[in-house]
Amino acid sequence: MLALSEAGNLGIRRRVVLPFDRSQFRETSVTDRPGDWGRLYDSVLSDVEKNCDLVIMRMTPGDQAYAAANHKIIEEALLLGQELQFPVTAVIVWDGKSRGTQDLTEEFGVSAREKNIPVLEVMTLRKSLGESDD
Repeated sequence: MLALSEAGNLGIRRRVVLPFDRSQFRETSVTDRPGDWGRLYDSVLSDVEKNCDLVIMRMTPGDQAYAAANHKIIEEALLLGQELQFPVTAVIVWDGKSRGTQDLTEEFGVSAREKNIPVLEVMTLRKSLGESDD
């Protein structure tokens, strides 16, 4: 959300892909997280929608919907890159630790690399209660 907001402030075109409708995505992937992300989400998506760059896939919620959205994001990026004659780079923000076969962030990076898209990994520190430093 921060990257999308800042891109908008810089006048950079943004395309957002959601696996299902805005309100359901907001409820299951935005406001269910710590912090007050709802207002920023609403603002960013309204701005993106005004520019006809909001893609809603209308899938049934679940991991398959998010995986399909990952693939659609890559497809849309390649189409825009080709149309605008700009190179495409994927960015993933994570702690670099795979959670196994259900890790959709890792899967996004793998899918991008399979399409010969360079992947920029922004590393974060994620520490939950009870998690060790190892």
